[in-house]
Amino acid sequence: MKNLFYILFFFSAPLFAQNEELFEAANNAYAEGNYEQAIERYEEILESGEASAALYYNLGNAHYKLNNIAPSIYNYEKALLLDPGDADINNNIEFARNMAIDAIEEVEQTGFQQSFKSFISGFSADSWAKIAIFFSLLFAACFLAYYFMSRPLVKRLLFGASVAILLCCFASVYFAYAKEDIQENNQFAIVFGQEAQVRSEPSVRGEEAFILHEGTKARVLETYQEWMKIELANGDQGWMVKDDLKTI
Repeated sequence: MKNLFYILFFFSAPLFAQNEELFEAANNAYAEGNYEQAIERYEEILESGEASAALYYNLGNAHYKLNNIAPSIYNYEKALLLDPGDADINNNIEFARNMAIDAIEEVEQTGFQQSFKSFISGFSADSWAKIAIFFSLLFAACFLAYYFMSRPLVKRLLFGASVAILLCCFASVYFAYAKEDIQENNQFAIVFGQEAQVRSEPSVRGEEAFILHEGTKARVLETYQEWMKIELANGDQGWMVKDDLKTI
């Protein structure tokens, strides 16, 4: 388990000093093995309205040290939403998932659509937007070079490069919107109840379909009053009481 700390580089101006102080205090508490205090400090920052992959990652680490299965997985999942390509987050969440009791075997999905979805999910929506900005700046530079270049061969090459870069820019914008759409239409939750019943219908009178334990991740299909219909990675579905789940 890697005990790495990220540094939060951005805070809103009025809260910068306070949150930076809290973050440093939390990191010091973590380093001294006082994980409960570290958690309190990290959560104070979240309550102030600030959030980042680094903050959720450190919070997940502190919960992991205390064997808090559901909170550690939940915070790692929140960190992944903001920075899906981070190697440390992906590594540590696997350690946390190994603590969970339920071993849900994921149904392997194949085909172009799944490959496309996996490709888009490699970056967050914000990252795709930044990539689009980079390509737009590169296009501007390339087009200006084409405009002022006098040599025909180089001019043709620059024009072709400008068109290719512009297409990459449009594609990145599309990927940013697609990633946002995936997140909005695929809401997931973590089971926080130590042992939670999953029923065949949204009622305590419904037949018990199966039981889940804390730390299990499920996709939220719909909500009805105090119930949520969930689907597991293996395709099993059922209804759970909202209080046993925490949406990511």
